[in-house]
Amino acid sequence: MFNSPFRGFTDRAAKRALHRFRVRVNRFKLTRKPYIRATLLADSHIANAVSAHVLEHGVTESAAWHRVQEYVDEIVPYFNVLAYYRVGYGASRAFLNLLYRVSVEYEDLGALDSLPEESIVVYLANHRSNADYVLLAYVLVGDVSISYAVGEWARAFPLEYVFKSFGSYFIRRKYREPLYHAVLERYVQLITRNGVTQGIFPEGGLSRDGMLGPAKIGLLDYIIGVARDEPALADRMVIIPVAINYDRVLEDRSLLRELDSRLRGAPAPRRTQFLEVSRYLFWNLGRLVAGRWRRYGRAAVTIGAPISLTGWLAEQRSRHGDLWRISRPERLAEVRGLANEVMSRIGALIPVTPVALACAAIQSLGGDFISRDDLLGRMAEMRDVLLELNARVLRADQNISETFERAWRMLSMRKILVGVGSGYLVLPRQKELVSYYANSIAHLLGPFADGVRERDTLPALAFLQSGK
Repeated sequence: MFNSPFRGFTDRAAKRALHRFRVRVNRFKLTRKPYIRATLLADSHIANAVSAHVLEHGVTESAAWHRVQEYVDEIVPYFNVLAYYRVGYGASRAFLNLLYRVSVEYEDLGALDSLPEESIVVYLANHRSNADYVLLAYVLVGDVSISYAVGEWARAFPLEYVFKSFGSYFIRRKYREPLYHAVLERYVQLITRNGVTQGIFPEGGLSRDGMLGPAKIGLLDYIIGVARDEPALADRMVIIPVAINYDRVLEDRSLLRELDSRLRGAPAPRRTQFLEVSRYLFWNLGRLVAGRWRRYGRAAVTIGAPISLTGWLAEQRSRHGDLWRISRPERLAEVRGLANEVMSRIGALIPVTPVALACAAIQSLGGDFISRDDLLGRMAEMRDVLLELNARVLRADQNISETFERAWRMLSMRKILVGVGSGYLVLPRQKELVSYYANSIAHLLGPFADGVRERDTLPALAFLQSGK
């Protein structure tokens, strides 16, 4: 009784939030965590995994079930409407509009609007920044609330509570214990079966070199697996590819340092990372207080046309009879083929931001000093090629000098380019950043792609070419 007035107030506030955004929340997302826990603990698949774990490790059955309960508590979120649509939306709007000019484009808006309400939708997106979670949720807030698969990096106070209240579930990457994966698989299949919209970054981590990485297929295999027990669900399953790009990735220097450290077998010094983050926060807080704050250019999203799994599963039936009766390596090979197809679609949809276009032009010209005329000419040539190949060039109707001016604001602010006479000098210490941003669109550049890659100066290529 004590909680009823407050509970009534929060319920009314939640209804007002949903009415404001005109969005329908999947009812299963509002299911209480104890019910989901009980459902998973009663799952025969998990019970079989417990028996196998007991035999393999020689532990008691109660100890194995206790381990299962720990995994369930770790994975399962508790979606809160007010947290998502009031706190989350307000914070994301303030954060993104402070840092970026956000733009969103749809490959086929009509196809998205015509999806049946009962569709089981999974958004697959490339992973450029930890801001991707915020950006994608923000641009889709009027359409759907997304349950993300979030890595262990966010299992720290207060991020864990924030993500869980937004309906996101946690996964342990590179953790191979079969019992854990049995719990994760059945949870992912439970929410998929109940129509919860999910967001997955199939690369499995942030791009350290700016390029689109290969897909990890574990979660995708789990999701598709619901059609094994309930074939009728196949007709409702839809994948929507999402492509993301930025004029500035907040973590770009840290990602490059991690790439270098990984290849050399030495962990990135935490003290160096801490000092860099502190310096970044102090410097930008000073700029904000002094009224000299400038946004970091574009944060751009392209929402692709939906891909129904009906046709793919029908093709698998014609080739294999039953996809789940062939060997696991064979099945995973087929799932990888699907994942590669989706990643190819994502790659084709990557937005071409002004900084990415300017960096690709700088990279292709190769010299430390580049005349303004040469740079603008190369950017114009590249833009023409990109448009011929149906790439998503932001503000393609602008004069190329206007596009460069937008890039120049960021490149000069970060001291990547310095104006010298009739041209620009590329500072030696910043060449890796030029490569990083050029790499985000290199695969779209047709005849220019090889020239951009040949001059890549990232630690990865330098390390490999050294023969170490």
